[in-house]
Amino acid sequence: MERKLRKLREILASMGRVLIAFSGGVDSAFLLRVAVDTLEAENVLAATAVAPIHPRRETEEARRLAAELGVEHILVELDLLGNPDFTANPPDRCYHCKRMLMQELASVAAARGIPHIAEGSNVDDLGDYRPGRKALAEFGVRSPLLEAGLTKAEIRELSRRLGLPTWDKPPMSCLATRIPYGEAITLERLSRIAQAEESLIEMGFRFLRVRDHGTIARVEVPPQEMQRLLARRDDVVRALKDAGYRFVTLDLEGYRAAKPL
Repeated sequence: MERKLRKLREILASMGRVLIAFSGGVDSAFLLRVAVDTLEAENVLAATAVAPIHPRRETEEARRLAAELGVEHILVELDLLGNPDFTANPPDRCYHCKRMLMQELASVAAARGIPHIAEGSNVDDLGDYRPGRKALAEFGVRSPLLEAGLTKAEIRELSRRLGLPTWDKPPMSCLATRIPYGEAITLERLSRIAQAEESLIEMGFRFLRVRDHGTIARVEVPPQEMQRLLARRDDVVRALKDAGYRFVTLDLEGYRAAKPL
């Protein structure tokens, strides 16, 4: 693991200056911290996408962490709902989103004279369906954690050693992943998903998903959390109906961070 960390530092040092796609999640937070340590803050720019598919909580957490690291942080607005290739919600939905973001980041990097763009994919991501990686290749975006051979578990452990608050953060994915492929992504659906999940987070549930099936909410929490959720059944039902659902269901299979719909 230490050897991989040294390799990561060597990769970043060779870049000189870098713009980092910074979501505020485990991987990009670790990448940003090591980049700042290696290159110094003035040679690093953090950029966070802002769109209805990203909960406001995540944007605020990214803003706070960037400030703590002393790095310049910009927000990049994406009009994803104006892109029919994205809103149609095809299996390669992530490609269309990532392509829009990388196009914006490439423009920012060019305007700032920053020669490299980097993002936080790791070795474990190679085992998942990741259509967005095609967009990274199209814009020459680097994945230093992947290049250094770091796994998710190693990134969490190194983040813990560095004192990053994100070291045990639950896996993140955009709100569009809660909508089955082929069903239109709309602001209404994203808003009710966001409100529903925020309500559950406020109740103390960290690992969760609210899958949107029209008028039905399918709630996923880890099996060991199901009894606690059922103990608050009335609160959960009320919160999700307030968000706009007519029916609230609990998925007995439990929370799956990357289950395809």
